[in-house]
Amino acid sequence: MQTKNPDTRRWLAFAVLLVGAFLPPLDFFIVNVALPSIRGDLGTSAAELQLVISGYAAAYAVFLITGGRLGDLFGRRRVFLAGITGFGLTSLLCGLASSPSMLIVGRVLQGLSAAAMAPQGLASIHALFPVQERSRALGLYGAAVGFAAVVAQALGGALISADILDLQWRIIFLINLPVVAAVLIGGLPLLPDARGDSPAPIDWGGVLLCALTLGLLIVPLVEGRERGWPWWACAMLLAMPVAGLCFWRYERAFARRGGVPLVSVDLVRMPGLMSGLAGVLFFYVVSAFFLVFSVYLQSALGLDPLATGLVFLPFGVGFFIGPLTTPLAVRIFGGWVPAIGMLFEVAGCLYLAALVAQAPAQMPAQLPLMVAVGLLGFGQGWALPTLVRSVIDRAPATGSGMIAGLTNSALQISAALGVAVIGGVFFSIAGDSPDPMSMAKALIAAMLCTGASLALAAVLSVVASKSSIQAAPRPMPR
Repeated sequence: MQTKNPDTRRWLAFAVLLVGAFLPPLDFFIVNVALPSIRGDLGTSAAELQLVISGYAAAYAVFLITGGRLGDLFGRRRVFLAGITGFGLTSLLCGLASSPSMLIVGRVLQGLSAAAMAPQGLASIHALFPVQERSRALGLYGAAVGFAAVVAQALGGALISADILDLQWRIIFLINLPVVAAVLIGGLPLLPDARGDSPAPIDWGGVLLCALTLGLLIVPLVEGRERGWPWWACAMLLAMPVAGLCFWRYERAFARRGGVPLVSVDLVRMPGLMSGLAGVLFFYVVSAFFLVFSVYLQSALGLDPLATGLVFLPFGVGFFIGPLTTPLAVRIFGGWVPAIGMLFEVAGCLYLAALVAQAPAQMPAQLPLMVAVGLLGFGQGWALPTLVRSVIDRAPATGSGMIAGLTNSALQISAALGVAVIGGVFFSIAGDSPDPMSMAKALIAAMLCTGASLALAAVLSVVASKSSIQAAPRPMPR
């Protein structure tokens, strides 16, 4: 409901909540430029490096919807406090990690904390702002998330190269502590203690079964290759469809008992919705690009973290320009914009692969490299917001919140799977003792896989769009 006398400190409160939106994507992307340093310091295997990223993304994905429900039940101020406190403590755990296992556990717990913290800002917009201010608030929320993803690579490289207090890669986690402390000391008194009007009980069974299904898929995909595909990895992959079926049946039974399931069976049957969500799952595997390209630039070409971060700047510029031109693109191309954006990304993948193939052990020429990376960013700027919006818009008003949460979770699951699968392809081809030539071949293969996945996502987005049009009710004859 709109309040007649909105809080005069609402923009300050929202600025505090935006920290909770900014930190999760920042900490997902910032770690990429630190991976070679982590590997050298902790003796981390390739599989463990992948788990540092995919463990965070998977935990964030599975509990993201639950984090929003917790805010409805217990109050968004209280859950935000718990989430950001947990995020600070787990950042400390990651920064002090003395072994790969300790770092991976810290990253999983960091993902859980992010899932509690991040949804509270978006959910608080209705409580904080009158109707005429909500569009501006939503725009700032989206900008904070996008800006975090854009600046993460360069910021991570700058922090590691500065080598503050001789902390090396650990600074990318420990830098969160003063930010969290500032929020806890100065920001919390500003936050309203809003909650949902009629919050539904949390579907804990669905949450656990979803986490089990995802774990049975990601862990063997990452660890199986490194360990020579032992029996337990194969058994986990075989058990994954069984766990997925149990999850689906549990959700149906939970809904029949009058509960609000984690995933609504009726909503996901809507025309075009499953195709759209499948498109999201194949689309965000592009997150693996940051992993494999960072490792290639540092391990094969010898760039330092700062120079590596600067190579990604054209991606940020493209990602910034893309959404600015999206309204014009929608007027010209309509529902084809997500697919066209992904085709720009495919072109970027192919161009980058061609540049690396021409000179495998040398840095590509600056301008062509900027064009290739910029194409990826520009296409992402076109595709990401329009694809997400096209999926959410297919849901009825009563289910838009659940579909929005499910779409965001699908993006994180896609990122985790992309790191597991495409990262696995990269490290398999690079081998146990990689040299610049083998790493160049690995990067080319990874970019071709990423391009193929993006092309499939583009096709699925078109199928979803056509399904929605064909399923639209026709007007009654007069």
